Amino acid sequence: MKPVRIGIAVLVAFAVLAHGAVEPWSQAILETGAGILLVMWAVGTAMQREIELRWNTLLMPVAGLVVLAVLQLVTGMSAYRYATRAEVLRLAADLILLFVAVQAFRTPKEWKALAWVLIGLAFAVSVFGIVQYFTFNGRLYWVRELRHGGTPFGPFVNRDDFAGFLELILPLGLALLVLDGERRERRLLVALFVVFPAAALVLCASRAGIVSFVFQLVFLGILVWLYGRRSQRWLLVGMAVVMAAVAGWLGVGYTIYRFEQPGSNELTLAGRLAMARDTWRIFLHHPLTGTGLGTFETVYPRYEASYTGYTLTHAHNDYVELLAEGGVVGGGLGLAYLVILFRRGIRNLQRAMTPVSRSLYAGALVACAGLLGHELVDFNLHIPSNLVIFLLISSLATTVIPEPIPNPRHRPRPGHLGP
Repeated sequence: MKPVRIGIAVLVAFAVLAHGAVEPWSQAILETGAGILLVMWAVGTAMQREIELRWNTLLMPVAGLVVLAVLQLVTGMSAYRYATRAEVLRLAADLILLFVAVQAFRTPKEWKALAWVLIGLAFAVSVFGIVQYFTFNGRLYWVRELRHGGTPFGPFVNRDDFAGFLELILPLGLALLVLDGERRERRLLVALFVVFPAAALVLCASRAGIVSFVFQLVFLGILVWLYGRRSQRWLLVGMAVVMAAVAGWLGVGYTIYRFEQPGSNELTLAGRLAMARDTWRIFLHHPLTGTGLGTFETVYPRYEASYTGYTLTHAHNDYVELLAEGGVVGGGLGLAYLVILFRRGIRNLQRAMTPVSRSLYAGALVACAGLLGHELVDFNLHIPSNLVIFLLISSLATTVIPEPIPNPRHRPRPGHLGP
C-alpha cells in the first residue's frame, strides 16, 4: 500500500499548491487522482493472497451525502441540476479518498508518516506565504493575476482558506511535540515546523482563523492538563509564548488593525449573521431534502433580504448551508459524522497506551474541533484541499491504531494517559 500512501500525499500537496483546488481544472485533477488511487488499491489488493478490508463508520454519512445528491439529481429536487451533478462528482471523489485512506494507513508508523508529510507541507507553504507577504506584487506566485479579487496568502486566494489549512495541521505538530510523540532528537525540528506556520497564521490576519487557533491551544491545554505531566503543560505554554514572539517579530500591526477596524469592503460579523438568517429561510422553505447540494449560489439571491451587490457562492456558515441544500436529511448526515468523529475520537484517546498514538489522537481531535468552530463563519469545508485534509485527519481520529501491549508493571492508572 506504500504507492497508495505516496499517491495520497502527492494529491494533497497538489490540491494545496493549486490554490486549494477550487478551480475546475484542479478539481478535475483531484477527482481523477482519487479514481486512480482507487484502481491502484484494487490492483494491489488483488495481487495479495489475503484480502482484508477495513471499515470506518465515517464512510456511512459521506456515502449518505452521495446518495442524497444522486436522488436530488434523478428525482428533479435540485434547483440546478448541473451544480448538483458537479457536487456528486466531488463527493464521490471525497468518499473514494476517505475509503482508500482507511485501507492504506493502518500502523502508528504509517499515520505518523502522514502527520509528518502534512506538517512539512504546512511549514513549506507557510514560509512561502511569509516571503510572498513581504514581496507581494499583486499576483499569486508573483505571476498570476487576481482577476476576481481576493485577499491572498500563500497559494490560497483567500487568507481564511490559508488559516483553515493551518488549523488542520498545527495541532498535529503541537501534540507530537508536547505529548512526547516524537523522539528527543527530532523535537527541535518539530518545534521549528510549528512556530513558523503559527506565525504565518497570525500574519495572514484571518480573524476567525486566529480565534479558532486560540481555541485549539486552549482545547489542547485542557487535554494536557487532564492527562499529561506538569512539564508537558509548561512546554505548551512555552510554545505559545515562542509562537507569539515570532509573530510579533514578523509584525502584527495589520492583524491588530483588522480586529479593531474591519475594511469597508470586507464581510463583517453582522453581514455573516444576516447571510445565515437568509440561508435559514431557504431551509424553512425546503425542510426535507433542501434545494440540492451545490445549489446555494443559484438559490440564495431569491432569499437575500438586503442586496449587497456581490455574487455569493457560499453562506459563510457550512452548517446552515448544508441544511439549505440538503434539508433535514443532509443535516442529519452531517450531524452523524460529527457524533461519530468525536465519540470514537475521544474513546480512542482515552484508550491510547503509547505516546505516539496518544499525540496523534489528541492532535486530530483538536484540529477537527478548531476547523469546525471556524465553519460557523466560513466555508473551509467547501475548499477541496482543506476538505480532503479534514477527512484524512477525521479518519486518523476514529481509527483504532494497533499498538503493543504495555508491560503490566508500567500500565498507566485509570483516567491517566501515562507519563
